[in-house]
This record gives sequence, structure tokens and C-alpha cells, in this order.
Amino acid sequence: MEHPKFIITSGGHLRLGMVTLHRDLLMAHEQCLGGGFYEFDYPGNRLVLSGKSFDYGPPRWSRVETLLVPEAYRGMAIVYRDARGEEINITNTFKIAYYQA
Repeated sequence: MEHPKFIITSGGHLRLGMVTLHRDLLMAHEQCLGGGFYEFDYPGNRLVLSGKSFDYGPPRWSRVETLLVPEAYRGMAIVYRDARGEEINITNTFKIAYYQA
């Protein structure tokens, strides 16, 4: 069954999609730095990331220098909700570069 999942690639790309497995979001020769699930908070204009990948574990944010985010999400706050329920404001914490997907 497909679910809204995200990964962080070794190249720093944030990739989202409706997939069965997190590895379905990887392209050839990429490595995964973890992942989880996503949802949109439309009233708050936020992309909320949470959880962890069963295959790759939680996102290893410390390995990301610049987060590459699809242009479609420009203007949205990006947050990650950890296992304790605390939110990390990714938009304010990391250098973000937007790209055309």
C-alpha cells in the first residue's frame, strides 16, 4: 500500500512521494540519509515531516549541508517532528536551495 513518504538523499535532495517503500524514491546510484512520512498543514502553510524509514532510519540531518527542495514548496515552512513530538524548523535551521523537479 502506498503512503506519503520522504527521503533525504546523499546529495541533499528532499524527495517526497506516494510510495510503498522508501527505496522507491531513490534514483540509480543514490544513497539514502534516512526518511519518514510527510503531510501538509495547509492552514499553517507548512510541510510537516515526521517519523522514520523502516529501511533507512530517521533523517540524518547532521549530514546535510544544503537541503535541496523542489520549487513547488517555496514559501512553505518545513518542519520535522521527532519521536518525542518536538519540532525542528528545517527552514530556519538549514540552508535551503530550491530546484525545478
